[in-house]
Amino acid sequence: MFKILVIDDESLVRKGIVMETDWAALDCMVVAEAANGEEGLEAIHKYRPDLVICDIRMPKMDGIEMVTALRNEGNETYVIFLTAYDDFAYAQNAVKLGASDYLLKPFEDGELETSVLNIKKKVEERQQQGGREHEENVLAHASIQKGEKSKYVAEAMNYIMEHYADSDIGVRKIAESLGLSEGHLSHTFKKETEYTINAYITRYRVRAAMKLLQNCRYKVYEVAEMVGYRDITYFSTIFKKIAGVTPSEYQDRILLDTSSKND
Repeated sequence: MFKILVIDDESLVRKGIVMETDWAALDCMVVAEAANGEEGLEAIHKYRPDLVICDIRMPKMDGIEMVTALRNEGNETYVIFLTAYDDFAYAQNAVKLGASDYLLKPFEDGELETSVLNIKKKVEERQQQGGREHEENVLAHASIQKGEKSKYVAEAMNYIMEHYADSDIGVRKIAESLGLSEGHLSHTFKKETEYTINAYITRYRVRAAMKLLQNCRYKVYEVAEMVGYRDITYFSTIFKKIAGVTPSEYQDRILLDTSSKND
């Protein structure tokens, strides 16, 4: 659900935005209200909204001052500025601060809703792009080139590639297959790859799971078993830690991308 914070010193205007907008139809929810920039900053820090709808002229701290403080913190939350004054200088300041939109009160019917939906679309596109970049990063880190490694490390990587689906794969079994001590193999592998063997196995499994999840005929629990995890809850936790989303969320995104390309 897209989180909205409404900030306006005029109580009737603020309540009108909160109560008269069909937020559920927009797949949004108002998480808090504030009457000035100082209260707004506190609410932003507490509720972390996706979008702030903020009046420009307010007592104590106006909208420009509040968003300037946010930007100085490195906070890039989307903002729709509101004003009852057709003031071009204020509009220029709003644009400089990265305002997503600038609306003159009173709004035309549907004007605020259209602005919110446009911003939601931008946020979703940015999240999808960030997810794809993260996925590419995960895949790249799990694909260490064997040609750059010593004989034993390359053989260990081959063993992992062939046996990652075995639920009991680990340092001991790999070391035994290579005729090495666990300590020597662990030290050499970490030195040459910057990963422990267990961390590399985990990343290799997640990489394999990503590829399997792209084939949407497999259910998440089936994929978990295919990459060596018997506990689906543990698999989901590990997957999210590395990929940034749960297996189900990742598969839903693949389905959405596929549907968009077919439309």
